[in-house]
Amino acid sequence: MRRRVAAGLGMMSAVIALASAAGPAHAQAESEAAPDRAGASTPAPTPRVTQDGAALSGLSAAQLFDIADQARVAGRLADAEAIYAALARDPDGEVRAEARFRLGMMQADQGRHADAALTFRALLDERPKAARVRLELARVLAAMGEEGRARQQLRQAQASGLPPDVAQVVDRFATALRSNRRFGGNFELAMAPDSNVNRATDARELDTVIAPLNLSDDARQQSGIGLHLTGQVFARLGLTPRLTLVPRLSGDGTFYGKSQFNDLSGSALLGFEWQAGGTRLMPSFGATWRTYGGRAYARTATADLRWTQRVGRRAQSEVGFSYGRTHYLFNEMQDGDLFNLSAGIERALSPRTGIGVTLSGTRQTARDPGFSTAAGGVTLLGWRDMGRMTVFGHVTARRLESDARLFPFTDRRKEWFLRGAAGATFRQIEVAGFSPVVRLAYERNISTVGIYDYRRTTIDLGITRAF
Repeated sequence: MRRRVAAGLGMMSAVIALASAAGPAHAQAESEAAPDRAGASTPAPTPRVTQDGAALSGLSAAQLFDIADQARVAGRLADAEAIYAALARDPDGEVRAEARFRLGMMQADQGRHADAALTFRALLDERPKAARVRLELARVLAAMGEEGRARQQLRQAQASGLPPDVAQVVDRFATALRSNRRFGGNFELAMAPDSNVNRATDARELDTVIAPLNLSDDARQQSGIGLHLTGQVFARLGLTPRLTLVPRLSGDGTFYGKSQFNDLSGSALLGFEWQAGGTRLMPSFGATWRTYGGRAYARTATADLRWTQRVGRRAQSEVGFSYGRTHYLFNEMQDGDLFNLSAGIERALSPRTGIGVTLSGTRQTARDPGFSTAAGGVTLLGWRDMGRMTVFGHVTARRLESDARLFPFTDRRKEWFLRGAAGATFRQIEVAGFSPVVRLAYERNISTVGIYDYRRTTIDLGITRAF
């Protein structure tokens, strides 16, 4: 596997070398990626930087670039980085771009991939059509094991318009791309104000076949401010050049001041990943569990199969199927099988913009047919980079019906679930590679059974990776 990854990264280096030597068709993108010294020779405001303790002043940007390059070649990397960092704050956009590009390349050569990713991301925020920079970002993301993000950057690079010879080599790299990170993980932390923490109705009384049912306060809509934590850890163990073993642990939890509404779930999965060309198959199996209010709520034995496929140069499709056998500890009449099927496609429209659509279907069986349901829905999503901010949003519509009326309610369960969400990541603020993210979401579940009818508004204020 390491030989295959090394070959893939070497191919990317060949892509970048080819892009650098591309003819007039690539000249505009290249000029945005890495201005030449003629463009960088405009005198800059005097940066106050040091080399061997001496102040450098009264020099042009071109002279400072020469000094930084000499320091880098001589192994004085701290001196070179100080000069590049100073030039990266220059008022001249060409000088800033050149400085960030050289700084990112130096960081990548040192194996400081996270720093390089942040530097290239800052350059792309100003020059989103810089295909050379986007390819370099994809290369360092692949080296970090961020395979999904690397593939997204390759699709965006293709959307910027590459010369045919460069595009063909990028295609081959995208086909061979595999993560080389043996161990890894990610997490997200957010404060989560919520108008309906228990997804409950606000009605005080519900109709039943016996008599009106009065609901206690705990059974009705409750608001609160929670702490939302989500994350996972994984390992990637190469078995053959095409087959990888991927064990994974993940968790998701929201915790409130009223502990009876704490919602925590986790999973332990053992998966495989097989890749040939632009096709990847990812089967996995394991167990998931959920606790609610500090009490065990459900346990599920699950098996899952995902298939991803490149579609042209700008898009990727994914089809997933999962099966689970669920045991509910609060109510065994809900025990049964759970089937999920989904199919989606994501496409880069431009270097700044992407969209996606997913269709899904769910079938849940239960001992009591009143808990057995069938559902189907569609989700539309999109995102756009706007300077140093990325805005995103999605809308979901889903229809659900139960097999039978659930005692003691008067009607069979039929409902529409609607959800809309929008948010933004603010890379203007970056600390240790993380930036703030804000999400606002609204849910409406319209149900013939009053206990399932609710409205909900949530706001997530959190942190996420800046690149």
